[in-house]
Amino acid sequence: MSFQRVDLSSTGRAVFLLILAVLLRADGPRPPVKVFFPDGSAVTAELAVTDAERQLGLMHRARLNSDQGMLFIFEEESPHSFWMKNVRFSIDILWLDRDKRIVHIASRVPPCLKDPCPSYPSPLPALYVLEIECGGAEARRLKLHDRLEFILPKDLR
Repeated sequence: MSFQRVDLSSTGRAVFLLILAVLLRADGPRPPVKVFFPDGSAVTAELAVTDAERQLGLMHRARLNSDQGMLFIFEEESPHSFWMKNVRFSIDILWLDRDKRIVHIASRVPPCLKDPCPSYPSPLPALYVLEIECGGAEARRLKLHDRLEFILPKDLR
């Protein structure tokens, strides 16, 4: 096997470094957070904090296991809307207020197979949004006003 050296222009290097910084962050990958449900079960959730991380979300992944999730963290509580562009599987979406109480549930949200993709908004303001495996909300008997528990890293509190 042989490797070929590729010379990047200064613009190409800058773009490469920007993408790398977004994906790896200067201080390394952000550790996941354990999210606990009222029934005692939990998921390990990746954090989506920056605009770039929130836009990428679960796109282009093969699946989401029952013990996995993605927790979106916003700067302010407002009615955030989500879509399923380039997500390959159905999921449940939970919108949480600043007290980590469920204010809206979208169950069994299907992937978007063609444009335009529908949006899934929350009618109430949310500070956090948790995406979990399809059917996970029903299996855990989640309902409005249930409180989830998680501790964010110090730099995100």
